Amino acid sequence: MILSFPFPIVDFHVHLFPDRMFDAIWKAFRRDYRWEVVYQIYTPEILRFLRGRGVETMVYSNYAHKPGVADFLNQWNLELLAREDNLYCFAAFHPDDADQEQKIARLLAHPRILGFKLQLLVQRFFPDDERLFPLYEKVIEAGKRILMHVGTGPVGNEFVGSRAFRRLMQRYPDLRVNVPHMGSREYTPFIEMLDQYPNLYLDTSFSFLPIQDRHFPINAEILLRCQDRILYGSDFPNLLFSWETEINFLKKLNLGESFYRKIFRENGLSLIQETTRSSFL
Repeated sequence: MILSFPFPIVDFHVHLFPDRMFDAIWKAFRRDYRWEVVYQIYTPEILRFLRGRGVETMVYSNYAHKPGVADFLNQWNLELLAREDNLYCFAAFHPDDADQEQKIARLLAHPRILGFKLQLLVQRFFPDDERLFPLYEKVIEAGKRILMHVGTGPVGNEFVGSRAFRRLMQRYPDLRVNVPHMGSREYTPFIEMLDQYPNLYLDTSFSFLPIQDRHFPINAEILLRCQDRILYGSDFPNLLFSWETEINFLKKLNLGESFYRKIFRENGLSLIQETTRSSFL
């Protein structure tokens, strides 16, 4: 049973790719991790699926796994945003592409591009790689954000983790960053950084499951304390469980209507409004 809400949902972590790239991602999941994605559906059906379940506003991302891919993806993003309402994007970026300055400026000027996605596990560079510094500086100047997969779970490598992320934030304390998966599996260090960096947010994707392990210290007290800095994100469609699983898990914690309204709607809307307002300054 889906535990519904009396208000429309804002989903701050959706994946949208061209069809052939989704196919390649799902193939890699099977090959590398033995993961079988439940919802192997493409962009039009993803939008219908989520809208049919009360998701009014979606923030999606895609990423360039190698040089030369970002331009193709970002043209696809611009065309998708032109067709669809209530849709916002973290654009693709790769530090080894040419002519970065003009491309970054053009994308940051778009009112429904919130910033850029960095998928450090796949892209295989550190968050404080010097090649990224011009990007960060442009994002700060524009008042926009970075969505950064930098946690060590559900799998990790040498390029992810709280230590390198902390080095980045010490260098750029004003950088606006969303860390997905609540910083999994280093939940505690990322949650502790919320107090130090007011522009840091976490999202819930792939974190609230019926079976948790020793790496999951998040309880009701922590969630209530951090409720203004957490965004709902589904990770759809790349799920290994049903879409409603994490929603049901969170609802069963009985944290109160105010908490759920913030996590599933108000925090996301506020962040979108704050970020898009910078496009018109």
